[in-house]
Parts: sequence; structure tokens; C-alpha cells
Amino acid sequence: MDVCGRGDGLREEEREAVAMAVTAVVLNSMSEMSSCSRDMRLQLRKRRALLQSAVEVSDCVATCEAVVQMCSALDSGVFPRQTPRWWIKRCTDGTWEDLRLCDDATEDYYKEKLRMSRAMFGQIVAACAVHVEKIVTHYRMSLPVEQVIAFALYRWASGETYESGTSAFGIGRATGLQAVRDVTATLLNAYPDAIKWPVGRRRAQILRAFRDKGFPNCFGAIDCTHIYIDKPAGAPSVNYYDRKQKFSVQAQVVVDLDLHILDIHVGYLGSVHDVRVLHNSHMWRRAESSDLFDAPPENLQHGVVTRGYLLGDNGYPVACPWIEGAIWGGRGGHEGFWWG
Repeated sequence: MDVCGRGDGLREEEREAVAMAVTAVVLNSMSEMSSCSRDMRLQLRKRRALLQSAVEVSDCVATCEAVVQMCSALDSGVFPRQTPRWWIKRCTDGTWEDLRLCDDATEDYYKEKLRMSRAMFGQIVAACAVHVEKIVTHYRMSLPVEQVIAFALYRWASGETYESGTSAFGIGRATGLQAVRDVTATLLNAYPDAIKWPVGRRRAQILRAFRDKGFPNCFGAIDCTHIYIDKPAGAPSVNYYDRKQKFSVQAQVVVDLDLHILDIHVGYLGSVHDVRVLHNSHMWRRAESSDLFDAPPENLQHGVVTRGYLLGDNGYPVACPWIEGAIWGGRGGHEGFWWG
């Protein structure tokens, strides 16, 4: 190895350092070998030969030759490298088997498939287990409670058909249908107050959080989303055909700044406008009867006085007195705010 074209080679201490580094690599690889098969012994001989050429060098050329040989051996697979754990996606027996695995990827997998953390899933199982668990009979063993609840949550989170969803969980279609019904009824009984209009301390926290963002007396944000369904049988399918050319039903949702759901109204046909859904919801009746917004009067922009309101996009009419602003990115593509 020449330095600056003067023909100067490595100094003796440099050659020793290179040889020691190569030796360390070889010895580390040798220590990881535990098998005594014929192929392993053959590879061991190759490694020892390379080690011998590395540690018995006498000059600069030999040292460099040994390093080149060692790099070539590493590249050709003589010394197997430790494969990173997640270079390839693991393959198991389906979504349920993936959820059952306990490793460092499970947490992200739960959030991807169930839209919740593994700890939250455990809380739901603990609250619903008694009501969902089936009796063991002489004919067959009942499914684990965790599997039944996980399938229902996966069905809601992914929107997949029962055919594809049940196959990923190793259950039949009829079992999947019953699982969704059982889990739905159980969740409604186990969490009767999970979705409710804020009162007391929670109400004060929400009002304070929105005020800090520049929206005094704001209780939340409202919008509609579409829940895709299969083509309905025995009903005029055109009524469920939405603007995205899919069959769906509407879900009107009100959330706070932490995305906690405060109110929800589900079931209207996908072709129905958001305003019609609003006018037919129980929240509209409560708001119109002054039973929903009870904050002290607040002066907003342009002389507007309000005791409470919701933020909504420009799909909602300006005439609605308690939907005061249009947040960025409304359906019409306009940005900014307007005030009723």
C-alpha cells in the first residue's frame, strides 16, 4: 500500500493493528459456531487458513493481501453475518397468530390492525371477558375470548368483508357474525358512559384547551365520515351509493382536541348530505332546545355572541348558530375561517 505515491508502505505497528483486527473478526465468528457437522468443519478450516494468512504476515503487501482475502470471504458468505431481525416481514398463520406473538413488534402491529395499543386491548378483554366467553361443551372447545374480541375490533378497524376477515382469524363466517354481535352488545353494557357530552371537570378542561387554541367557548369539532358496507340486499342500493362511488352509511362524529368522541350519530344512507344527518340527529334537538351549550356568553369576531359552538367545515350552513367556524381543508376546498 503506497502513501502519497512515494512507495512508502504501512509501518510495522499499522500492519499489526490490521492483523489484530482481522484476527478479532475471525475469532468472533469461530466462537459463534456450535455445530460439528461436515459442512461446518469445512468452513472452519477455511477460516483457520485465512486466519493463518492474516496473523503470519511479514510485510505490507501480505497484510493488504490478507485484508482483501478476508473482505472477499465475508462477501462470499464464508463468515455468516447476523441478519437484522426485521429485514423481512414475518409470516405466521394469520392476523390472530401475529397478534398473539409477544415481541417488540407486537405493539405496532396492534395499532396497525386494531387501531389501539396492546394495553387498551387488554383492558377491553378484561371488561368483556365474562359476557363474551362461551360454555365449553362435549362437541367442541369454545374460541378464546381474546380471539373473539380481537376479530370484532379488527372488523370495525379494517372494514374488511367477513370472508377475508374470518379467514385471517381462523374462524367461520357464521362465527364471525355472532362474534361481532356479542362484542357489540357487551361493549355497550361494559362502557355505557364512554361516549357522552362533557360535564363538570372534563367540560372545563375542553373549554380551556380550545380557548388556548384561539376558540373561546368551543366544545368540539363536528364532521361526517362514511362507513363502507356491502351492497345492501332488499333495499334501493342507489340510496347508499355515495359521492365516492361506494356503498356506505354516514357517521356524524363530534370530538374534542384529544380526539375523544363526545357524540355520534350513525346509520344514515351514504348519499345523504351532512346537513340532513345533522338535522335528524338527537344532538340537533338538544342544541335547538338550549340543552347542549351552557357556557357563559362570549363575544367572538364580527360581534357574534355565543354560549357554545362546534367547529365544522364549510359543508355546514352559515345560518346554523352553533356551528361557528370552518376549519381548514373543508369539502369545498376553501381554506380559512368564517363566523356565523
